[in-house]
Amino acid sequence: MPDVNSPLLPLVDAEIPERCDAARNRKLLLDAAARLVAERGVDAVTMEAVAAQAGVGKGTVFRRFGSRPGLMNALLDHTERELQNAFMFGPAPLGPGAPPLVRLIAFGRARLDMVTVQGDVLRAAEGSPEFRYSGPARAVSLRHLVTLLENAGVDGDTELLAVALLSALEAGLVLHQIRVLGMPPERIADSWEDLARRITRSGADFA
Repeated sequence: MPDVNSPLLPLVDAEIPERCDAARNRKLLLDAAARLVAERGVDAVTMEAVAAQAGVGKGTVFRRFGSRPGLMNALLDHTERELQNAFMFGPAPLGPGAPPLVRLIAFGRARLDMVTVQGDVLRAAEGSPEFRYSGPARAVSLRHLVTLLENAGVDGDTELLAVALLSALEAGLVLHQIRVLGMPPERIADSWEDLARRITRSGADFA
């Protein structure tokens, strides 16, 4: 398993350095999408609407992002990077320096905080299996969880256990629990912590 403190995996459109004009165009489109989210909500963000807001042709948006989930994924890039930097390099308990279970619980709560703030955009980005299950940001989070589980001495298939933990934090599920089922976010966070403690079988050490 790679070192969890190794450099971040590349996120959207970060595989190679962008030309200055390409970076400007990308920022123009993402700024337009962000304005639409702020003014009209995430459901109003279509490829056509972003093109109109940015004053470009629809084909430009499709060439840059490929699809609406791709655009949503790009919008989340900055927030995802902040979370990654926090759990890889930031202060404890989310970052290095705390026991594995403590860091695991801190990750779950930080991720849930992000869902409650940017849940609609997260939900839209998760709408395509390509981004929901194979996106680079998800791969970084899974690698982090696997490492924490292994460091906590968890027996069994840590990869699938990490998938189960991360799946409970998916935006679509969390938004359904909050908006439809009326569950308070703190209840969801406490339940996720309980699940993490049960999986690690060492909750008493950090109670």
